[in-house]
Amino acid sequence: MVLLEFSIAPLEKGPSVGDYVARSLAIIEASGLDYRLHAMGTIIEGEVDQVLAVFQQCLAAISADCDRVSCTMKLDYRKDATGRLNAKVSSVEEKLGRKLKTIDAPG
Repeated sequence: MVLLEFSIAPLEKGPSVGDYVARSLAIIEASGLDYRLHAMGTIIEGEVDQVLAVFQQCLAAISADCDRVSCTMKLDYRKDATGRLNAKVSSVEEKLGRKLKTIDAPG
């Protein structure tokens, strides 16, 4: 399983890109993969081919009416590990013995 953190933003559409982020989130939610949106991007968890396919769909949706798009990606692979969107944060909180300011899990 992998965690893929990414952001995709058009370069010529002005200072606010929330409408474009919303396009990506609709695709991510439809994928059924676990995800977390944060202030600077989105993290999704799944198999490599799944997360890369979602990223490609998001890029296609945004580039459909944009001439230039900026993307960043970071991939974290760990064999036989799932549920790391929450587990990684919980591990650090446990080591510190307290809760940290994080994006709350849905639910």
